[in-house]
Amino acid sequence: MGNDAAPTVRRAEPRDARSIAEVHVRAWQEAYAHLLPAAFLAALDVDAREDRWRGLVADPDLTVLVAERDGRVVGWASAGAGRDDEPVRDRELEGIYVLAGHHGSGTGQALLDAAVGTEPAFLWVADRNPRAEAFYRRNGFERDGATKHVPIGPAGLDAVRMVR
Repeated sequence: MGNDAAPTVRRAEPRDARSIAEVHVRAWQEAYAHLLPAAFLAALDVDAREDRWRGLVADPDLTVLVAERDGRVVGWASAGAGRDDEPVRDRELEGIYVLAGHHGSGTGQALLDAAVGTEPAFLWVADRNPRAEAFYRRNGFERDGATKHVPIGPAGLDAVRMVR
């Protein structure tokens, strides 16, 4: 990546909704090209996600963070009490995405540290996503055997739960 400086991680503000949505779309296109249909990924709508993110950022029960490098949002993370009917931990890392050009730069680690620290937590990760799973394993998360099918686009994807 070439940028050795630590990213700036801060709580997201409503003005960040567009940038979060842009990262969300691009990161999905980068991370899920082997799991979801190309036409679906190409059709992802930043405007629709921006509206959704505006609401999520305003939700007092959800922590939404952004990572910036050179004043530009290059990643985001969200964490909350857990969306499962019976959460296995009090905290869920609901999402974390970093643009591929910033993988290996410490941005993902800074976001994870700010979102859940070293506390017990759980997350759902796409099955057959070895890069993400390795990152979570380095941070003490392990598969606990729970799986689910997430309806996304025309096909959906399978997810596995990881817990620490």
